[in-house]
Amino acid sequence: MSAIAGIYHLNMEPIPIEHSKLMMSAFAKFPSDNIELLHQDNLFFGCHAQWITPESVGEKLPYSDYNCQLTITADAIIDNRNEVFNKLQIENKDRSTISDSRLILLAYQKWGEKVINQIVGDYAFFIWDAKNQILFGARDFSGSRTLYFHEKHQKFVFSTTISSILQLPFVDKKLNEQWVAEFLAIPDMFNTVSLTSTVYKGIQQLPPSHTIRVSSDGVILSRFNAIDAKSQTIYKTNEEYEEAFKELYNQTINEQIRTISNVGAHLSGGLDSGSIVSYAANRLKTENKPLYTFSYIPADGFNDWTPRGRVADERPYIKSTVEHVGNIRDHYLKFNDRNPFSVIDDWLETIEMPYKFFENSYWMSGIYEEANRSKVSLLLNGSKGNYTVSWGAAFDYYAVLFKKLKWVHLYNEIQSYHLFRGLGRKRIIEKVINKAVRKSSNINNSFPSVINPTLAKQTKVLEVLEQNNIDFTGSSISNTYEARNNQFHKLYHRGNGHTLTNFSLRYKLWNRDPTNDLRIVRFCLSLPDSQFVQNGIDRSLIRRSTKGLLPDKVRMNYQHRGAQGADGIYRMSNVWDSFLTDLHEMIESPLLAEFLHIPTLKKVISKYKENEEPALIFDPSFKMTMRCLILYKFIKKKF
Repeated sequence: MSAIAGIYHLNMEPIPIEHSKLMMSAFAKFPSDNIELLHQDNLFFGCHAQWITPESVGEKLPYSDYNCQLTITADAIIDNRNEVFNKLQIENKDRSTISDSRLILLAYQKWGEKVINQIVGDYAFFIWDAKNQILFGARDFSGSRTLYFHEKHQKFVFSTTISSILQLPFVDKKLNEQWVAEFLAIPDMFNTVSLTSTVYKGIQQLPPSHTIRVSSDGVILSRFNAIDAKSQTIYKTNEEYEEAFKELYNQTINEQIRTISNVGAHLSGGLDSGSIVSYAANRLKTENKPLYTFSYIPADGFNDWTPRGRVADERPYIKSTVEHVGNIRDHYLKFNDRNPFSVIDDWLETIEMPYKFFENSYWMSGIYEEANRSKVSLLLNGSKGNYTVSWGAAFDYYAVLFKKLKWVHLYNEIQSYHLFRGLGRKRIIEKVINKAVRKSSNINNSFPSVINPTLAKQTKVLEVLEQNNIDFTGSSISNTYEARNNQFHKLYHRGNGHTLTNFSLRYKLWNRDPTNDLRIVRFCLSLPDSQFVQNGIDRSLIRRSTKGLLPDKVRMNYQHRGAQGADGIYRMSNVWDSFLTDLHEMIESPLLAEFLHIPTLKKVISKYKENEEPALIFDPSFKMTMRCLILYKFIKKKF
């Protein structure tokens, strides 16, 4: 794992040493195992390395292969090492001495720019191909690692962080109004639909699933298709599907826990993190290493207000998993002194841009800190599980059967659901028809529009959202088919790489998600829908595949779902006056006057003077208010 940086002068002008030092100085706040700089007249590569995997220890980056005239700097962990080694016909005895970055270079030497079709993992890298005078880079399919760049007047600059690029004297620090407009107008959790834009005008990002080629022909970005949605995996029996899934899932997790230090995992009371923990803990047992788990729980004194079917404190389910699986050192973390408001400044400093996921921010960063104290260098999570391993909502599937006139199959499923869940057949049919014939919405639960109409008109942001089929009110409820398609085929939904990368560098801790492994994604997308919903059981594949691995209290839990972050308002009670003070400062400040419709925001804020209702944390108006406050604090701090 590394923070990387580079400068390339296409006009052949030498690069001042001061410029490379300025870029690398921005990484000084991160821990490092080695720092290397490479200068070749009009080319500079730098690497602020953190050694995570056994093969990375002692690695020299940037690395040059002078025979092939290739140089690489990389922020990468490659998971399918053996597969690539086999294709390259590299002997087993030599494999442990080859780092992931050198493996990428060997693969590039054989396949050229099609190297991205051969490697699986989390990566961002650049290769200087001296023979062809090409600077070639790539970012993995999900964008788990960041790669920013600036290009102007024959100067091309790249870096893992924005702050590194801003150190350079020829890079202007200007706010990107289009980015701000989209941030304010989009109700969903992603920031923008503009794939290359950042909050800084003139600084772009390489989007997920993209390569970049810099040469005398200019800067060319190309999307690569990592996922073939047309391929189908067909077996004869459920048992064959389960065995194929378990084998691949186990392989993926085993490859992702390759580290010289301790392995940790987020653990909730659900199926995704629970399934990962069960596989990882069993594997680590063979290495005489425990698995460290970290679970957020509500603050002391919190009364669970969440509706029936939701639960804020998941400890009964978490402990059930811990006791069943074994070989786990579990941590239950309250973070009593933290809340969504108190961590804003720290988050802005860390991730370098405004953010939307404030509800869980305080415990997310807190878990990184706790994991770091336990000398954890790999932290597993299952954040994409709802779209892959545990995908499958019963009524969405039944609506598809209804539309396709699969009456016999639908009847059998309704009967099974009725017997298994106890819901009346008439009610089940009503819900199926409702799903099938109309798109649900809740206008009373929509996001208020707080964007300044003048800014909206100048940036044409509402037209941009309409072109991308984004409901700017946030009232439409997509089904699980739409949500999964958005996740893997609309790249702007893959927008959390900057959070993962910056926190991982800060704590020398790489976040890995086996449910988002490219091979797992491909496999799950290739399966028949009936593998995910069958016999009245939703999320069927993961429930069947974890029999014996997870306790039935978790594996077959249909009654309760976690409500993480539900205590956010309760946590803010001690700082509510400070929160209101900052809100009033925001609406009176000229900093946001050109971006926000102040009358609307004033009306929204007026509700919070004496209102500390705990359910506010999930209220759309409160969410929009917090986003505006976060944006205000960012602009005040950075501009």
